[in-house]
Amino acid sequence: MQKQQFGMKVLSHMFSYFFQIGTLRVIGPDGRIVEFGNRTEPSATIHIHDQNLPIKLFRNFELYAGEAYMDGTLTFEDCTVADFLNVFSVNRGSMASYPLQNVLRRISRMVRAFQQYNPIGKAQKNVAHHYDLSRELYELFLDEDMQYSCAYFENGDETLEEAQEKKKRHIAAKLQLAPGQRILDIGCGWGGMALYLAHHEDLEVLGVTLSEEQHKVACERAEALGLSHRVRFELRDYREVQGPFDRIVSVGMFEHVGVTRYDEFFKHVYDFLADDGLAVLHSIGHMSPPSVASPWLRKYIFPGAYSPALSEVFAATERQHLWVSDLEVLRVHYADTLVEWNKRFQANRDRIAEIYDERFCRMWEFYLISAETMFRTGAQMVFQLQLARTRDAASLTRDSIFKTEELYREAEKAHRSTD
Repeated sequence: MQKQQFGMKVLSHMFSYFFQIGTLRVIGPDGRIVEFGNRTEPSATIHIHDQNLPIKLFRNFELYAGEAYMDGTLTFEDCTVADFLNVFSVNRGSMASYPLQNVLRRISRMVRAFQQYNPIGKAQKNVAHHYDLSRELYELFLDEDMQYSCAYFENGDETLEEAQEKKKRHIAAKLQLAPGQRILDIGCGWGGMALYLAHHEDLEVLGVTLSEEQHKVACERAEALGLSHRVRFELRDYREVQGPFDRIVSVGMFEHVGVTRYDEFFKHVYDFLADDGLAVLHSIGHMSPPSVASPWLRKYIFPGAYSPALSEVFAATERQHLWVSDLEVLRVHYADTLVEWNKRFQANRDRIAEIYDERFCRMWEFYLISAETMFRTGAQMVFQLQLARTRDAASLTRDSIFKTEELYREAEKAHRSTD
């Protein structure tokens, strides 16, 4: 009992610093209720069932809150996990004011090079942890093209399929494609981006991935579409590829590079590109200064991953003598994407529990909702960089992007009308 009381005492002391906005009610293992915040919205109530959990939450709240929800030792009363994460997110800025959290963040910054250590071999193991899960899992919550990255909600009322098609179109327009070009897709996923490019232009695409499952699916899709003579997928590390390429595209892969290897990544981009070549990089980032990845996300979802600050990215592109010929920041598009993914996940939750188990479902639910919250109210965003070796490789105005998008849009309409 003394251990339990001590745990709740130190946790309450920390929560009094954390939660200044909205309301968080905590039901302890003994049934007692403690309230934090200013008694306004948003609000949530958590129930702690394990007497050892308060101390763990005090030591590392971000890690153990998600873990306890997965294990069922932390539940929610008259609210949802989304309500709790909303309260947490709007108060995230005050976390650093608590001495223990400040120390933990400093330590994490000191060891983040080890956390993001992704050499050849280790990178493949990290990728397999997430991307070599059941193909059916991804089919149950992604769009029909299995795009596992931020969609582009141009108007805000698109279906997920429409927004993902617009994302591919938007990126393709920035690549300034032309017949006969040789394209490299770094981190090609299930092949959707590479196949989209080859559908619109008579060019050759090489897609590389470290996921065995993604490689298998991508090859099957290219064969089924009759594009395997122009679109080739290989199971290999991008660092083992031989250039040159006229264009490079990378969507949703840069987050797995690790900040200590940014120079290596951009040096390969520079070396791979032809003199008049262009690259488009689509990645998650954040608008705050350099930081560290969520300990829960790093442990359970994306080992070795990190979403960079733009200052970290630009420092590396500058050192590797690359022109940033265009930058676009998508602020809430990923939040809207994650909402759609979670709707489909919840609609298929029973089947996903059959494939895995209820603990996996709680883990994935926590992942999707916490990520949506960070893009909605936190520092997370998505950026698209257009990169070149020379100053005049890209069009000098952005008008060409929109004109090319319109051409692709009309071609897609014509294609659908003939199906």
